[in-house]
Amino acid sequence: MTVVATNRKAYRDYTLFEAVEVGIALKGTEVKSLRNHRVNLTDSFARMDKGELYLYNMHISPYEQGNINNVDPRRTRKLLLHKSEIRRFIGTISQKGFTLVPLKVYFKKGLAKVEIAIAKGKKLYDKRDKIKKEEHEREVNRAMRGKR
Repeated sequence: MTVVATNRKAYRDYTLFEAVEVGIALKGTEVKSLRNHRVNLTDSFARMDKGELYLYNMHISPYEQGNINNVDPRRTRKLLLHKSEIRRFIGTISQKGFTLVPLKVYFKKGLAKVEIAIAKGKKLYDKRDKIKKEEHEREVNRAMRGKR
């Protein structure tokens, strides 16, 4: 498995619950750009539309030698899941505050895969509490190292 891109912003801004590996429908030049690590997941999200899951705002830069075969870098891309998996997501996404966020894009056995997770946005005070907790743990670790 070769990881092409990760969405670090998602780990910071959302509380993540369940992550699932899904396939993604791409054009040929998009796959070549992915292999060159020319993708950005920062503001992307997944949404239900007509019983299918689609990925929005994932930017795949046009392939340099792609000429007329290049497509729009921010086009919506279909996620490939079984109907039963889609039905499982419908219930949780319909609740207020929940969304589907892509965490990483990678190749597995030559196929492009996306790991998406059910997420809920963090409030500002949640982020501050997490930062305080991490700083406290760092201070404790420093103090323990100093006593040796």
